[in-house]
Amino acid sequence: MTSATASGAPRGLAPLTRSADTLTHVELTHIEQRIENWIRFGRHVREQILDRRRRVLSYRPYSVFGFVRWAANDFGTVASRIDILRAVGPTEAYQTLPFIRPGGEILLSVDGWPKVSQVLRLIDAVEAAGLDACDVAPDHWRHVANRMSVGQAPRAYTPERHHAWLKRREIEG
Repeated sequence: MTSATASGAPRGLAPLTRSADTLTHVELTHIEQRIENWIRFGRHVREQILDRRRRVLSYRPYSVFGFVRWAANDFGTVASRIDILRAVGPTEAYQTLPFIRPGGEILLSVDGWPKVSQVLRLIDAVEAAGLDACDVAPDHWRHVANRMSVGQAPRAYTPERHHAWLKRREIEG
């Protein structure tokens, strides 16, 4: 017979309900030339330094952020990835990802340095247009992911598109 915790979950398993903490926490690690996890854009509301190589940034529900992961060994890069996520609200479903608690809504996820660098250039273009990448319509990041998955160039995110997104958000309340 399996023993249970006070929450009713079997010992060793997390309860299925979310904690009272509604923030999304992202653990960042930086070990020079080995593991480099960083936030490309986003507005965190809290930072906790764990040690000189690790820290945790926390995001409010519904905020959007870009999370880059890169790892290497003695022979070069072994993994590079960028995920653009939306932090979820307390009752929303979410996808789990390494280093992100509890998880988030994945708007874009790409692997491999050529695709990662393409997304980084698209983020740079948004910022060059005078917009903050974390304010971009979530649908744009989904569009970018979909177009990249079939080898097509995504449409540019312009100030006009951003204005239309803000109006739509205002109407939807």
